Amino acid sequence: MRGASRDSLAAARDRLEPLLARGGASALGQELYAVAGLLDSSVGLRRALTDSTRTETDRAALAQKLLARQVSGPTLDVVSGLVRSRWSEQRDLGDALEALGTQAMLAGAESDRVLDTVEDELFRFSRLVAGDRALAAALDDGRATPAQRGALVDDLLARRADPTTTALVRQVVTAPRGRRVAASLEDLLEAAAERRSRLLAVVTAAVPLTAVQRQRLAAGLTRVYGKRVQVQVDVDPEVLGGLRVQVGGEVLDATTASRLAAARRRVVG
Repeated sequence: MRGASRDSLAAARDRLEPLLARGGASALGQELYAVAGLLDSSVGLRRALTDSTRTETDRAALAQKLLARQVSGPTLDVVSGLVRSRWSEQRDLGDALEALGTQAMLAGAESDRVLDTVEDELFRFSRLVAGDRALAAALDDGRATPAQRGALVDDLLARRADPTTTALVRQVVTAPRGRRVAASLEDLLEAAAERRSRLLAVVTAAVPLTAVQRQRLAAGLTRVYGKRVQVQVDVDPEVLGGLRVQVGGEVLDATTASRLAAARRRVVG
């Protein structure tokens, strides 16, 4: 998002937090996802709810008329606040609804004390997708209907993962919004880390790290970034030794494989 849309979403995030503190966050998240799906299915509705030639009051009244009997009061409050705001692109309103829905779902997991579990499951699923091209292609397949892609997620996760994990993955798979599933899963992990007010570090190692090693690494990264860092470890024997650490867009590659590759380049050069 850019410009007005970015500012509108930031303001909406701030307004949402007091609602989440009242309870029922997961239900609110599911309803926000449903409204996003409604907008995705109707160009005319998106246009009407973002039309700058209409007054803020008119747009909010339209949302109230359409949704008053369909969603709860808190959801209607969130949607009314969104349509009163300015959006650079019509599609940004749907994207904002999804982002707020995710914020609510994660808050619900936090309230239920399963956010750790959800974060771990999202990470493991993201690694599964990254390592299985056939699965990634199936989840990204635009020829399949959203229902078919959602059914695939259910087959993979419904009996194995927390319901919040399944709901989050199902949302990004059935409503990709022009994104690859792998990228959307990374966004979910970042959102989970943000929920804890901490950064996410994805660490690639040849063997699993011990609990003590993870704690020491997290403490060191926390000192570097001045903010709590959540460490998720991806085991890849091909790195041979050492660590590759990615925090946001920053990558520190100190693996044995990268050092050997650098040495080969120097010899060839």
